[in-house]
Amino acid sequence: MAIQTPLLIVGPFSCQEITKKNSRKDTFTPIDPLALVPKCKSLRDLKQIQAFSIKTQMQNDIFFMSKLINFCTKKPTPAFIYHAHLLFDKIPQPDIVLFNFLARGYARSDIPLNAFVLFLKILTLGVVPDFYTFPSLLKACAGAEALEEGKQLHCLLIKYGLNSDMYVCPALMNMYIECKDNGSARRVFDRIADPCVVTYNAIIMGYVRSSEPNEALLLFRELQVKKIKPSDVTILGVVSSCALLGTLGFGKWVHEYVKKNGFDQYVKVNTALIDMYAKCGSLADAISVFESMPNRDTQAWSAMIMAYAIHGRARSAITLFQEMQNTQVNPDGITFLGLLYACNHSGLIEEGFRFFNSMKENYRIVPGVKHYGCLLDSLARAGRLTDAFKFLTELPILPTLLLWRTLLAACSIHGNVDLGKLVLERIFELDKSHSGDYVIFSNMCARAGKWEEVNYIWKLMKERGIKKIPGCSSIEVNNVLHEFFSGEVMHIEHRELHQEVDKLIEKLKLVGYVPDTSIAFCPSLKDEDKEATLRYHSEKLAITFGLLNSPPGKTIRVVKNLRICGDCHSAAKFIALIFKRNIIIRDLHRFHHFEGGNCSCGDFW
Repeated sequence: MAIQTPLLIVGPFSCQEITKKNSRKDTFTPIDPLALVPKCKSLRDLKQIQAFSIKTQMQNDIFFMSKLINFCTKKPTPAFIYHAHLLFDKIPQPDIVLFNFLARGYARSDIPLNAFVLFLKILTLGVVPDFYTFPSLLKACAGAEALEEGKQLHCLLIKYGLNSDMYVCPALMNMYIECKDNGSARRVFDRIADPCVVTYNAIIMGYVRSSEPNEALLLFRELQVKKIKPSDVTILGVVSSCALLGTLGFGKWVHEYVKKNGFDQYVKVNTALIDMYAKCGSLADAISVFESMPNRDTQAWSAMIMAYAIHGRARSAITLFQEMQNTQVNPDGITFLGLLYACNHSGLIEEGFRFFNSMKENYRIVPGVKHYGCLLDSLARAGRLTDAFKFLTELPILPTLLLWRTLLAACSIHGNVDLGKLVLERIFELDKSHSGDYVIFSNMCARAGKWEEVNYIWKLMKERGIKKIPGCSSIEVNNVLHEFFSGEVMHIEHRELHQEVDKLIEKLKLVGYVPDTSIAFCPSLKDEDKEATLRYHSEKLAITFGLLNSPPGKTIRVVKNLRICGDCHSAAKFIALIFKRNIIIRDLHRFHHFEGGNCSCGDFW
């Protein structure tokens, strides 16, 4: 009786027969190669199975080929996605299922728009797309921020009658949001007759990503009115919105809602609560949430480490990292970013570099621009500007605007006008539109008495149509968020508030406060007007409002859109001292806790 020769495969299938013996017969029957596809650990393994399929005349089987393509697209590395494309091209009459697999892979790859090459091919072959096709293509547009291609897909959706599909609409909204066209995303949402929680989640998270928390919270209210049950994704969006606004009162209400409705079982929701409390200035509440978590993943540990970092508690952040190591939870790039941030804002330069080297050597984590930024900032804050400049120019990555601006701010702090001018030139090579760059260098020159440079910078701003971004501070009082802009006198209540600020400043002067008029230079201002300009900075307006509208002893929490200026920082210390209030100011970079005439930053900011 004839016996089949078994086929041997190399690799993980080494010495494994692709044929098996039938218990009832003496002959060997082939094993289905489909069963081996999920066991592949590399592209080489997959190619061996593909070779076997060719030998057994299975290479034209659409179902088998779809399995191979689907496997490749689950890990859309350049090699896998290229091979999947080759497999697709060899199929004479591909169907829409095959294309959907490949489109999904391209959408998750580094070359998402290549999906459109294949899309054009299937359209010319007469293959009709379905509602699984467009989400992947829209995701590809979102990843590449390809708004024009996305709009063309939108037109095609309307043509095929899929523009109201429950699977397509969230992807369509997300595409517009990622392409920074929130208006179109909202119009898509508003045209949905009966939006479900998935569509609400898409638009809410879109507003969160584009830093429009008020819109996100309004939609959450609308969802509640319609009695649509939110999901954990909805809650993530709401908690993140509170974090963006810095509204502790509403954040605590959301936390109660989370506990009442069982969302505290989700690790991601608890992690978001830690981040929210930290950004709302309540480190104690963040610690409470963290300690109450029965299970903590890498993101939860990282969030708590970052919370300590932004509140200036470097040693607590480092101690928590050691606890994380003891529990054998692997850190990630965010974990180390928190550690570097903590070291940066506490002057722990050597420890910061030690963590950075450990991240690369022990954990094989590739540093990102923010990691380099923390190290650069730590050198620059310490006055080691020459070392910082050398560090920046010798980076293995091309220095970004963020890094150059970090060094420019340090040059301003330490009064190094010559290096600041060189850095500003590098910044202008990349971007000439940011008003903050002009203002920082102008103030630096003003303090050094270089008035020609100051006048030149302001003239340059006027020629280029650059307008200074106004300082804006917000404070939550009785669950209502109040916003104040520097120098604002549009409303009668604000003019009255200015009068209260005047009284406050006079009280501060009696205990030693001296306005720092060196930062109030502008060509249009006379000397006597400089102090008045400083007086009505948004932080002072918000703090004064808080003093007038909250009971004695209550903590005042303020959120500022820019870095707090030196004069407001000094004034806040005096206010905390004479009024016996704790004042917490969240600026663009960190938290400042003012208590008893001191700040948690130790004037290292």
